[in-house]
Amino acid sequence: MGLTRVPRLEIESLAQFDDVVRDVPALRGWTIQDVDLNERTAVLERLDVGGALFLGCAFTPAAEQWVMEHGGLVFPRLPGTPFDPYRPSLYLARDLYDTPVYAHTLDARVYAWYAALPDNPPVESSLAMTLHDAALLEALGDRLDDHPPIVGVMGGHALNRGTAEYAAAAHLGSQLAGRGLMVATGGGPGAMEAANLGARAGSRDLGPLLTALGRCPDFRADIGTWAATALAVEEDLPPGPSLGIPTWYYGHEPPNVFANMIAKLFSNAIREDLLLRLCRVGLIFLPGEAGTVQEIFQAATASYYTPAGVIPAPMIFVGRRYWSRTLPVYPLLEALAAGRPMQDKLSLVDSPDEAADLVSRR
Repeated sequence: MGLTRVPRLEIESLAQFDDVVRDVPALRGWTIQDVDLNERTAVLERLDVGGALFLGCAFTPAAEQWVMEHGGLVFPRLPGTPFDPYRPSLYLARDLYDTPVYAHTLDARVYAWYAALPDNPPVESSLAMTLHDAALLEALGDRLDDHPPIVGVMGGHALNRGTAEYAAAAHLGSQLAGRGLMVATGGGPGAMEAANLGARAGSRDLGPLLTALGRCPDFRADIGTWAATALAVEEDLPPGPSLGIPTWYYGHEPPNVFANMIAKLFSNAIREDLLLRLCRVGLIFLPGEAGTVQEIFQAATASYYTPAGVIPAPMIFVGRRYWSRTLPVYPLLEALAAGRPMQDKLSLVDSPDEAADLVSRR
């Protein structure tokens, strides 16, 4: 099952609002999201706004009162949040890294706000995060209309640039994109960054890109320099689709810049479920630690309980020794899968090249 959406009539800019109301006398059934309507009071007062949904729009006080009195549903802008709860589009890397000093970026400001929340956040903060994640899911659904088949690449965030393993993950992303697949990752550094890089680079020679990135191998030394090094590489890459779904739950892991569709969410549970639901072509697991293992068993649980008639997504593990002995996940999965449909969907290979070939054949 992919990202299922209920079709809606949406307005996400002032120009779009003007186009719609030129021909439409009633806005029932329309959602107007994050539009500044301060200069459209007279227009609103001649429309039938009953049943219209206004999310985070700006009004004059008189217009807002009129809309509510005439049946419009108004979700106001929420003060005190460093992000837009009604954001109508996915993030780009330069939205999150909007200033050179990382501590001042949107990404860092939002994480600082999130990390400062108490265990039981105020209702307005919880509402803001929920609205934000819902808006991002809607925006992602819009972008994924008629999308190529999606394959997930999961792996550890601690994998440094400049290593053979990082290069192998980048080549994997490149091969998958070359086979007409969209690569989706958890959107963070390490193996995730490498796979998103390869997907963006496509058929380009990865050597010079990897060399340039290797000058700043580890994000933990200085996130700002790490991100700036990547942004200098990214600006010359083609716009091929590369999806990252990071989370502020793991806000100490900065988002990589090579995903040109970034759905950064607050809820890690929604994020993990979304990744698994989207990646119906298959899930490739590179060596990783606790986060990757969590993703493995979340995917395995879904495959184990797959309803009759539904084919589980393939799960391909790269690194025989790693997944059989270092973290012996694979033998346990084999035991769980015995006699079930997921049994034929498990594969253990030695190299990313084998994983790419397996995905292509399936």
